[in-house]
Amino acid sequence: MALDKPYLDVPGTIIFDAEQSRKGFHLNQFCVSLMQAANRERFKRDERAYLDEWPMTEDQKLAVLSRDLNRCMGLGGNIYFLARIGATDGLSFQQMAGSMTGMTEAEYRDMMIQGGRTIEGNRVIGEDGNAQAQHQPQGQAGQKAKA
Repeated sequence: MALDKPYLDVPGTIIFDAEQSRKGFHLNQFCVSLMQAANRERFKRDERAYLDEWPMTEDQKLAVLSRDLNRCMGLGGNIYFLARIGATDGLSFQQMAGSMTGMTEAEYRDMMIQGGRTIEGNRVIGEDGNAQAQHQPQGQAGQKAKA
């Protein structure tokens, strides 16, 4: 019996629930492996070869290679684990979050200081607010990842 998930209709939001945890287990374990310097070096030396050591889906591997963090989240990645990819690339969490919204780091910071995105147009999927998939850098990719 599937659980009722009314939160699936919140634009720009992927809830890391038990289903996402199961789907992203190996992706997240890969990210945890980047805590060790030797693994970061191996990954940076040959990203594809290192990813192929993990039983991730091809979609997950391609999302990591393209640094499409929104897609990674849709495929079960937890943002706190995915942050290790950004750190491996020398990015701050704020830079990563900005890239996920199509904003510069400064634009993202300023938006957050001003209270975040407006609720107008962002209450449910299908409206025309700035958190909707059609206004994100990956466009509809975030929606496809939820499928």
